[in-house]
Amino acid sequence: QVQLVESGGGYIQAGASLTLSCTVSTHTLSGLTISWFRQAPGQERKFVAGYSRNININGDGAYYEDSLKDRFTISESGSEDTVYLHLASVRPEDTAVYYCAAARGARIAHMTDAWDFWGRGTQVTVSS
Repeated sequence: QVQLVESGGGYIQAGASLTLSCTVSTHTLSGLTISWFRQAPGQERKFVAGYSRNININGDGAYYEDSLKDRFTISESGSEDTVYLHLASVRPEDTAVYYCAAARGARIAHMTDAWDFWGRGTQVTVSS
């Protein structure tokens, strides 16, 4: 069982930046793929970005929802157990609960049912 804890959400102005954190209970990212999803009110949960040390896409282990890749960045911290999601130039439509998910092994997947473990989410609210 892998437990995930998200943090860093909050209320921010449009155009600002914010970094979310996802910390895993395994104390290491080795052997895991971590992803971020988001769910806006009344909408389904949608893929944002994924990261694994065992994936090599464009020279690193990150992959994105195409429409978000120019503003969002997923990366691992130096602490071995945390993945960041950096949101730049946020917009009101980025308002959502952001969830961290994990799967064992290398996984490139945008569907929610491809992920085995989920955090409880962190709320991001962007005002115009």
